[in-house]
Amino acid sequence: MSRSYLIRRIALAIPSLLAISIILYTILALAPGDPLGDLATNPNVPPAVQLALRAKLGLDDPIWQRYLHWLIAMAQGDWGFSFASHENVSTLIMQRLPVSLALFGSSEVLAVLVAVPVGVLAAVRPYSLFDKIANTVAFVGFSLPTFFIGLLLILVFSIKLDWLPFVFETNVSARGLAWWWVEFKQSIMPIAVIGLFQGASLVRYVRSSMLDVIRLDYVTTARAKGIGSRRVLIRHVVRNGLIPVVTLVAVQLPIVFGGTIITEQIFRVPGIGSLLISSILAADTPVVMAVTFVYACLVVFLNLFADLLYVWLDPRIALR
Repeated sequence: MSRSYLIRRIALAIPSLLAISIILYTILALAPGDPLGDLATNPNVPPAVQLALRAKLGLDDPIWQRYLHWLIAMAQGDWGFSFASHENVSTLIMQRLPVSLALFGSSEVLAVLVAVPVGVLAAVRPYSLFDKIANTVAFVGFSLPTFFIGLLLILVFSIKLDWLPFVFETNVSARGLAWWWVEFKQSIMPIAVIGLFQGASLVRYVRSSMLDVIRLDYVTTARAKGIGSRRVLIRHVVRNGLIPVVTLVAVQLPIVFGGTIITEQIFRVPGIGSLLISSILAADTPVVMAVTFVYACLVVFLNLFADLLYVWLDPRIALR
């Protein structure tokens, strides 16, 4: 991988983040409602104190001026404080971001572990019984919304069978291996909801991509030279067939993030998705802005990672 290619991709990511931050800040600034609206109806807060607080926070300044102040402060590590909890926004996000990243990362690993083997086997044996079953299950899997699957899993495994907890417990009193076991049990259903939904949507794309590559001339030539079927499949078919799949995974990342927000609400997972929902309901603008910008950064950098993964799968991309 050439250094110039990496520099080019990073140079494209920075203006994208700036443009996203401008759009987000403008939308939130023009949204109806006053972040300090509760103070206006509080008789214990004199009007002079309200005006002084608004001037200190710059709520009456022009939007472009407020955005510049926010951008400079954010670059220095000051993301402001929450109007609702009066805590630093960076503290609130860092408390919940690891949970969301663990949920998202585990679900993506599960999706890939399900989609790639099933899609490859379905392509190797097209129109077989396994292929028909895989396609049917995949259709059902990505046709059902995540909130329905989550409620169905709660109904079966929590209420009927009483195997798994349906509410994510944050204060686990256990220690050692017992703590890991509790965390594992309460993470099974949230990870399964997102991972199986994503995996079901990827199975057909993996199958289609592998079928396209299997029919190419160089695969036929490799088999004619006497190379084993397994080696041809792994080194020539799977590696080249995964390039379109990587593109699809990168494009679907925002959808997966959206599903993570809904899943966190269903299972009461203390991630930044639940923080975003509670902040929107409380009109906590600094937290909403910070969380949405963190989501945007994750999407941009994960797409950057996908670009680098393209180069690993096909080094010719870096030369174009």
